[in-house]
Amino acid sequence: MQQDILINWSPQETRVAVVENGAVQELHLERTLERGLVGNVYLGKVARVLPGMQSAFIDIGLERAAFLHVADVWHPPAAGESLSESRANQVQIPIERQVFEGQALLVQVIKDPIGTKGARLSTQISIAGRLLVFLPQDDHIGISQKIPTAQRDELRSRMQRLAGSQGGGFILRTNGEDASDAELSEDIGYLRKAWARIKDASVRLPPQSLLHQDLSLLQRVLRDLVGESTQTIKVDSREQFESLKAFGAEFMPMAVEKLQHYKGERPIFDLYSIDEEIAKALGRRVDLKSGGYLIVDQTEALTTVDVNTGGYVGARNFDDTIFKTNLEAAQAIARQLRLRNLGGIIIADFIDMVRDDHRAAVLAEFKKQLSRDRVKTMVGGFSQLGLVEMTRKRTRDSLAHMLCEPCAVCEGKGNVKTARSVTYDIFREILREARQFSPREFRVVASPKVIELFLDEESQHLAGLSEFIGKPVSLQSEAAMGQEQYDIVLM
Repeated sequence: MQQDILINWSPQETRVAVVENGAVQELHLERTLERGLVGNVYLGKVARVLPGMQSAFIDIGLERAAFLHVADVWHPPAAGESLSESRANQVQIPIERQVFEGQALLVQVIKDPIGTKGARLSTQISIAGRLLVFLPQDDHIGISQKIPTAQRDELRSRMQRLAGSQGGGFILRTNGEDASDAELSEDIGYLRKAWARIKDASVRLPPQSLLHQDLSLLQRVLRDLVGESTQTIKVDSREQFESLKAFGAEFMPMAVEKLQHYKGERPIFDLYSIDEEIAKALGRRVDLKSGGYLIVDQTEALTTVDVNTGGYVGARNFDDTIFKTNLEAAQAIARQLRLRNLGGIIIADFIDMVRDDHRAAVLAEFKKQLSRDRVKTMVGGFSQLGLVEMTRKRTRDSLAHMLCEPCAVCEGKGNVKTARSVTYDIFREILREARQFSPREFRVVASPKVIELFLDEESQHLAGLSEFIGKPVSLQSEAAMGQEQYDIVLM
């Protein structure tokens, strides 16, 4: 599988496309103004200690001082003491005995500033890698609770052997469950280098300095996306190309030789029609080459994918037509899950197949395509209703959630009331108002389509209503109003 990574950079937004064999498989997006502070490490300066709140305000160079609660002041566990016991004991020590005004303190942001509240801090530093989280102030080896209990002892032993005796603890993340020793060792090396840089900066730089920033999307490309199958990493910005080259030389030497500065006249995303792919990935319908199509619906609880034959009639008989469509759909669904970054529960409704060997072949193809996904997936077999249920780990917002917002007209429902339904709502509302108030006139302000219906097909009913309530009803068209929106003004 040949892979190319294309990076389109601008001051306000970074976009990354992963292209395999000429087809876009993944899209990643980061916007400068939406990038938070969580994970950043600062050399803070204690501005005020508040014994009554058991908290302290720490100046880390931001507009508002950050907030440190006594529960977030880290102390390593004493000999024979568990982590929970250590945390309980440290809360019992008053904060005024742990920090003092003017003290320089190494802190990490654990919650972004919200409104008038400053960022929340912790003195326990943790550095996230692709597979591991490094705890430089601790020597604990932890395994994600989502990994089955039966595998944890073996993984803990592996981690203890790989970590060696250089100090610091590690937590193995869920996506590191199936990682090789080489991959884990590479992550350990990267995390130790990052911590060494933080320690060096904490000695050289003055208080209120940023010592470590969580990796940008560009840097995560080198750390997380580049593999043996990656041929090139093309960047369309000279400045970012040089920055990535320096980062790669220190942390990811194997990736540096694949970096290229793209100088072409055409925008880099035009090379593989990536903007068109983004537009398609935001739609419900995905057309298949055979003439069939998928309908993808994303809800809060789950995502459903419905497979349809459409205009495909190319096989010798109906069973073969269904089988061929489902095989192509299995490939397309796996790609759409990666492209749209859909997570959580996913239900694929393949077209019903009579033959067991056809069902087995479609399921095998689906699992094969999903095995190329770097995000963890779990797939069941066909249910009694002919559905395939699966889960895909949520790693970030889906493409639709990043690029779109609910429609201001339908408010996310996906449909609006017909103009006739709205006119009947207005009739009922006028009757309701007429029972309570006695204005000189009722004026209806609504969308042009609703007003047009009142003037045409519903004009007789409107005249009858006006006669029944004994008041005139006037109409006013408002182009800015949505079809469901209206006002009834008492004149």
